[in-house]
Amino acid sequence: MWFFEALTSGFQHPTDPGRLQHFRIIFGAVLTLRFALSIGQGDWNRLAPGSLSLHLAEQRFGPGKARLLAAVYRPALILRTVAALSLTTGSVPRIALLIVLAGAAMELLYLKSPNAVRYTLLTGSCLLVAGDLGHGLTIEHGSTTANTWAQCLLVLITTDIYWNSAWQKIRSPQFRTGLYLAQWVHTYAQVRDQLPQPRQFAVPGLVRRHLGNLTDRDIRVWRLVAATVITAEIALPPALLIEQTMPYAVVAGIAMHTAFTCLKPRQLITFSGLTLGTYFAFVA
Repeated sequence: MWFFEALTSGFQHPTDPGRLQHFRIIFGAVLTLRFALSIGQGDWNRLAPGSLSLHLAEQRFGPGKARLLAAVYRPALILRTVAALSLTTGSVPRIALLIVLAGAAMELLYLKSPNAVRYTLLTGSCLLVAGDLGHGLTIEHGSTTANTWAQCLLVLITTDIYWNSAWQKIRSPQFRTGLYLAQWVHTYAQVRDQLPQPRQFAVPGLVRRHLGNLTDRDIRVWRLVAATVITAEIALPPALLIEQTMPYAVVAGIAMHTAFTCLKPRQLITFSGLTLGTYFAFVA
C-alpha cells in the first residue's frame, strides 16, 4: 500500500502530483463558495458601527485594535474571495493560498465556534507544503515525490477527523442509542416554522413526518443510523486506501456527507466539501 511505503521510505515514495492538484481546485472552489455566501448572509455588516460584533471586539481587543479590524474587514472579505477564485483557477496558486488562509484565519478573531476555520487551516497548510500545486485548471499526471509529504498529511488529517469523530460518538450513550438524533429531529420539526430566515437546517419533510415523533420505532431507526455512521467513520479511511474498496468507500462517504450537510448546510458545507476533496489524496 502506497501510504505505508511512503512512511517507511521517509516520504520518498513517488505519487501522482495530480492528486493534490485536484484537491487544490476543490479547496479553492469550496472556499470561494463559502466566502461569497458569507458576504450575503450577514458577514458584510458584521463589524459595522454600533453592531454587537464590534462591541464584543472592542471588549476583547480594545477600542484601537477593534477599529483597525473593522477598517480592514470588508476589504479582506473581498480580497480573500478573489484569492480563493484565483486558487481554484490556478492563477499564482501559492500566493492566492496564503491570502485565502489569512482570510480564513481572520475569522478566529470573532467567531465563537470556528471549527470549520481550523479544519480549513489544517487542510490548507497541507497544500502549503506541497511542491507542485499545478497551474490553471489542467491536471498534470506523473510520478514524483514533490507532493508525497503533503498527500500523506492529508490522509492523516482525514483519518484523524473520522476516527476522533467516531470515538466521540462511541463515548456518547445518547448518540449510540439513537436518542440524540431522534430528539434533534423531533425538536426541529416542532420549531421549524419559528426559525429565522434563511433557515440554517434542511431536514427533508419525509424524515420529519416519519422519524420525528419520538416513538420507540423512531428511536430504533435512529439507533441503526447512529451505528451506521460510527461504522462508516471507522471503516472509511482504510477502505479509501485499498484500491479494491475505494469506489465503494467514495460512494459511502458522499452519501454520509450529503446527509450531514442536509442537517446543517450552512455550517457543514466547508467541512463536507473539503473532506470529500481529500479523498483524492488517498490514491497514490
